[in-house]
Amino acid sequence: MRIFTLATLAMMATPAMAQDKMTLLLDWFINPDHGPIIVAEELGYFADQGLDVEIIAPADPADPPKLVAAGKGDLAVSYQPSLHLQVAEGLPLKRVGTLVATPLNCLLVLKDGPIKEISDLKGGKVGFSVSGVEEAVLGTILKKNGLSMDDVEMVNVNWSLSPSLMSKQVDAVIGAYRNFELNQMEIEGVEGKCFYVEEEGLPAYDELIYVANPDTMNADMITRFLAATEKATQYIVNHPDQSWEVFSSTSKELQDELNAKAWVDTLPRFALRPSALDHGRYQRFETFLLDAGLITERKSIDDLAIDLSVVK
Repeated sequence: MRIFTLATLAMMATPAMAQDKMTLLLDWFINPDHGPIIVAEELGYFADQGLDVEIIAPADPADPPKLVAAGKGDLAVSYQPSLHLQVAEGLPLKRVGTLVATPLNCLLVLKDGPIKEISDLKGGKVGFSVSGVEEAVLGTILKKNGLSMDDVEMVNVNWSLSPSLMSKQVDAVIGAYRNFELNQMEIEGVEGKCFYVEEEGLPAYDELIYVANPDTMNADMITRFLAATEKATQYIVNHPDQSWEVFSSTSKELQDELNAKAWVDTLPRFALRPSALDHGRYQRFETFLLDAGLITERKSIDDLAIDLSVVK
């Protein structure tokens, strides 16, 4: 498997032309969220589709969608909530496929701590890493439970979500991933409890999606890419243990307890039909952002996404 950083990409020599080359920019360093991509590469599913896929880990997680919008990559792994905001800002991006088809975000508290119900957060501190969407998510959760943002103190913990909770710097954190932070805390001997955002007033959404520039994208190549990841997802679901071995064998850094636990928790959340598009899901989240004041006008589904399963 060939995985590069953006810094080394520019130095790459041009490969043989036996297959169509495409670049995929990840949202983060490789982890179980990227299972179908890595399994498709390792089992030769991309090659079977006539593709030579460069999998690129970003130096800055904010860069991949911007680079794809600028024509410096074919696909980026991104987030549905971010896509809505980026399209509102005028970036030429559209969702072309889904990687993780459920929210991973949750409001995380200590299982044995003082927060038994969300209403217990009145007067408490909530840690966060990214302003904007996370604040809107928290505001919705609090409202459903009889509170408002004025009832809590927001604390920027700079991506130190579970450590800030375990050290009791904050009473809860928003933006924690249910497949990672919960497991990380358990390994550290401190159990956590997730309040799931989609059960607390937030419209369900796709956590991880593939985005492309509609003006420059090669729809045929992307369709073949999605076919390969769909086959990989089927293999993962049918052979969870074997697929974990395939995935984890690509890097020693993946061969630890946290990634093994995260693999099990992530597996049922992979999109079984990555090219399929749920129109209502995107329209509902667009309405949520509009009501939260994060966008000023409602975009149509055609502005946000392309259903390649029906594109001829």
